[in-house]
Amino acid sequence: MGVKVLTNSQMRAADTYTIEEKGVPSLVLMERAGEALAKEGTLMAPSGDILCLCGGGNNGGDGFVCARILKERGRAVAVVCFAEKFSKDCAINKRKWQEMGGVCFAGIPQKHYALVVDCLFGTGFHGDLAGKEKKAVESILAMRKQGSKVLSADIPSGVNGENGRVDGVAVCADVTLCIGEIKTGVLLNDGIDYAGEIKRADIGICLPEKEYALLTDREAAKALLPTRKRNSHKGSFGRAAIVAGSEAYTGAAYLAYAAAVVCLRSGAGYTTLYTPKGLLSFFLLKSPEILLKATNEGGMYEFNEEVMAELLPYDSIAYGMGMGVSKEVFKGGEYLLKYYEGKLILDADGLNSLALFSEGKLMELFKNKKCDVILTPHVKEFSRLSAWTVDEIVEKGFAYSQAF
Repeated sequence: MGVKVLTNSQMRAADTYTIEEKGVPSLVLMERAGEALAKEGTLMAPSGDILCLCGGGNNGGDGFVCARILKERGRAVAVVCFAEKFSKDCAINKRKWQEMGGVCFAGIPQKHYALVVDCLFGTGFHGDLAGKEKKAVESILAMRKQGSKVLSADIPSGVNGENGRVDGVAVCADVTLCIGEIKTGVLLNDGIDYAGEIKRADIGICLPEKEYALLTDREAAKALLPTRKRNSHKGSFGRAAIVAGSEAYTGAAYLAYAAAVVCLRSGAGYTTLYTPKGLLSFFLLKSPEILLKATNEGGMYEFNEEVMAELLPYDSIAYGMGMGVSKEVFKGGEYLLKYYEGKLILDADGLNSLALFSEGKLMELFKNKKCDVILTPHVKEFSRLSAWTVDEIVEKGFAYSQAF
């Protein structure tokens, strides 16, 4: 069974369900979250001073609980508070911290800390950090460079909890401890690079729904693969094509060729690399199981309708890697959007050529497409060139992956 991955709204619904339907007080959940942070923090830094940076929301409340528990266990803990308004539960735990003699500093005391606990913002953060919060994050990054370990609660501060994007500075954590369930923001876009090691703390939150996204492991992924009939052949398992490369970007073509090998080993019956004829000699006998076909003479892609028509029966096509940005590449992408009915992955120069040479027809092309389109990480550049935002691209019905 894979690990569940929840969006912000799903996690809020689970919190509400646990508190209101199952009768678990919110303060109890906060106490458990703070205890989990204290436990993980102790593992990361068994000795030395600890710094907790707390915001005014429930994420900050978890930080106050963590600080109190660590102080009760004899650790030297400094708390810096970056809020003037507090959620109800956060205010209660801030008071408990102060009642035991804990001090809330307005700025970070200058000394070395073995561990920094980041509880500034929760998964609801979006936008660009500014002011004292931005300076706080910059201080965390500086302390990490000097050897401090960084533990983030739920998600590193500065990372969008829903989509993982970072629009300015953000905390780079050594460990991110997701409270309850793994959140989407630590797995998408920039989030995966800022989160460090991702761990989960079960604090007894009950899930109202039966089905959630799953982060699958190797065994779960294997279980999803269908059992193949013994009386079968390579033609029984589908065909995939990769259209890539130019004399200017031979490395992209070679990496695409490596992807073709992986595609075949992942289960496709046929995998074919289409590339300009001038590049074919690079691949001869490298992996004889991969079919090789020329898109055209020479070393740069040129549109050929007969060759593109050969692609239409394929079950899936990846198009655009290292082909160069040109009108010819646009023509190939346009042809596939008009006539292809399988799954089309658009990447790199394919995306950019569509954006630059569509002459106002881009929206019409995508609106009338017959295929399922998946956009790769170059969706950001495509967004800039096409004047569509990433959100608009998603709203128009396109999926986009974080890795090809």
